[in-house]
Amino acid sequence: MRIILRICLVLVLLYGVLVAGLAIAMRQPPGVFGSIMAKMPPIAFMALPFERLWMSARAGDLQVGQEAPDFSLKSLNGDASVQLSSFRRQKPVVLVFGSYT
Repeated sequence: MRIILRICLVLVLLYGVLVAGLAIAMRQPPGVFGSIMAKMPPIAFMALPFERLWMSARAGDLQVGQEAPDFSLKSLNGDASVQLSSFRRQKPVVLVFGSYT
């Protein structure tokens, strides 16, 4: 009976360490986080509370109606830079992050 209890304790501790490690990884800059996630085995996404940790790590603190932080991005052809603040109070801006492939 003690062996089973020890095994359960070790598994609970291991799970806690893995969850803590994933939570720390999610708070890293995107490049670091991406390289960590590339090495994550697929079974980890089912066994660990990935979505809950993700929502906590990337929640942010913007409120409805609050202005978005200013940033600049290169245009599609790469010859110019576009800054979000240049569109303020002129026209609506929709940002779409994703892949169309």
